[in-house]
Amino acid sequence: MSVPIPRQRTAVLPHEAAPVDDARDGAARGAGTAEPADTSPAPAEPPRPGPGAPDAAAPSPAPSRPGDGGLTLLLIGEDPSSSVPEMRDGEGRRARVRTARNLTEAERLLTDDVHCILLDLAPAGAPERTDRDGTAPEEDGARDELGALRAVLRMAPAHAVLVLTAEADAERGAEAVRVGAQDYLFRDELDGSVLSRAVRYAVERKRADLAQRQLTESRMLAQENRRLERGLLPTPLLDGSDLRFAARYRPGRSRALLGGDFYDTVRTPDGTVHAMIGDVCGHGPDEAALGVELRIAWRALTFAGLCGDALLSTLQKVLENERADDEIFATLCLVDIAPDGRHAWVCLAGHPAPLLARSGGAPRLLPYEEGGPALGLLPRARWPRRQVVLGGSWSLMMYTDGLIEGRVGQGNQRLGQEGMTELVGRQMSAGLRGEQLLDAAVTEVRDLNGGELTDDVAVLLLDRGRVQG
Repeated sequence: MSVPIPRQRTAVLPHEAAPVDDARDGAARGAGTAEPADTSPAPAEPPRPGPGAPDAAAPSPAPSRPGDGGLTLLLIGEDPSSSVPEMRDGEGRRARVRTARNLTEAERLLTDDVHCILLDLAPAGAPERTDRDGTAPEEDGARDELGALRAVLRMAPAHAVLVLTAEADAERGAEAVRVGAQDYLFRDELDGSVLSRAVRYAVERKRADLAQRQLTESRMLAQENRRLERGLLPTPLLDGSDLRFAARYRPGRSRALLGGDFYDTVRTPDGTVHAMIGDVCGHGPDEAALGVELRIAWRALTFAGLCGDALLSTLQKVLENERADDEIFATLCLVDIAPDGRHAWVCLAGHPAPLLARSGGAPRLLPYEEGGPALGLLPRARWPRRQVVLGGSWSLMMYTDGLIEGRVGQGNQRLGQEGMTELVGRQMSAGLRGEQLLDAAVTEVRDLNGGELTDDVAVLLLDRGRVQG
C-alpha cells in the first residue's frame, strides 16, 4: 500500500485508556521521519526532517524486544487506501508505524528499533512490486508471487515478518508462512487487538526461532568437531601380530575428545611392532592439532624405515616448522618390538619411561638415564636407542605424564612414577589385565586426585602371552 512519501502514523486502540504522554513521541524516527507531538489520535503529518536525525540506512541486525522503547512497525505496501488499526504496545505506549512503498524505502527505514515488518501482498494476479534494483522479483526465470516476501526475508533475516493478504488469498498466506513469514492476517478482518497479539506472537516466535537455530548450529558444530576429533584418533595396525593392544585417552579440555597427547602402534612388513606415545606441551586445540601431525608423520616415517635418532630428528623438524611459537615442545617415547617379541629397543625424548611386567614378576620402570631431550628444545640433539629384554610373556605400559602428575590426597604430593608402579602392580596382582587394567588404573588415579585430572592422559598397553602377577 503505497503512500506519497514515507511517513509515521500513531496508532491507538480505541478500547484502551487515554493516551500516555511520551516525550519520545516527538523524537525523529527513521530517516527524515517524525511523529506528531499531539497525544490525541490525529492524522499523520508530513515528515519534518531536522538536523541530527539518525541515519537509518543500515538494516537492523537484531531487533530490540517490544517495550524497550515502544513498539515500532514497518509497513511495506503499494495500496494507498489500505491502513492498519490503531494499537498500543503492552505498556500503554502508542505503536509507531512507518510506511514504505517499495523495498528501497523499506531498507532505509529498517532501523534498530523496528520490531516487526508488515508486508501487504499485492492481490493475486496483480503485477509484483519491483525489487530494489527496479526489476520484478523472479525465481527460476518465472514470476514469483512471493518474490517481495523473499526479498524482505533476505533484507531483514533477524526481524519478524507478518503478511497481510485478502481472505480470498488464504492459500497464498499459508505459502508465505512456509516461505518464512511468522504468520499471515486477512487485511479486511484486522482490528487492534488481533494485530497486537499477532505482532507480539510474531516477534517472540522469531526470537525463539533464532535462538533455536543458534542452538542447532552450535550442536551441529560440536558434533562435527567430535566426528573430526574421533577420526583423528589412531587405529592400530597390528595385523599378523600376536600382541594384544589396549589404550585409554582422556583429554584435559572439557567436552573435548582430543588433547595434546597422542599415541600410535603399527606393524611393519618385517614383523617389527612399533609403538609410540607423546605429549605436546599445552592442552588446547592447537596442541591437539600438532600432536596429530606428529603422530601421522611418525607413522609415515616408520613405514619408510626410519627409527630411533633418525626418526626423532625428522620429527623435530616437523615440530619446529608446525608449532605456533618457539616455546612449544613435545616429549616422545618410542618402542620397537622385535618380530620374535622377546626383546625391544626403547628411545626416550624427555618422556617418562615405560612400565614392564614380566611373567611372574612385579612391574618395574625401564631405564631412562640414557634418554634425550624433548623435541623442540635443542637444535642438534641426539636420542640414544637402548635394547631391553622382554622375555616370553610380558605386559608393557606406555603413558603420558598426566597419569603420574595427579595429586594424592589433599596436599601437594604427586602420584609420581613410583606411586603409579605400585598402583599398577597391586591391580595386576588382583588379576586385572588389558582393558580392565587400564580402566582401573585411570579411575584410581582420578580418585586419588579428588576429581577429574586437569592434564591430558594417554595410556597404551601391549601384552604378549599370559603374565602372572
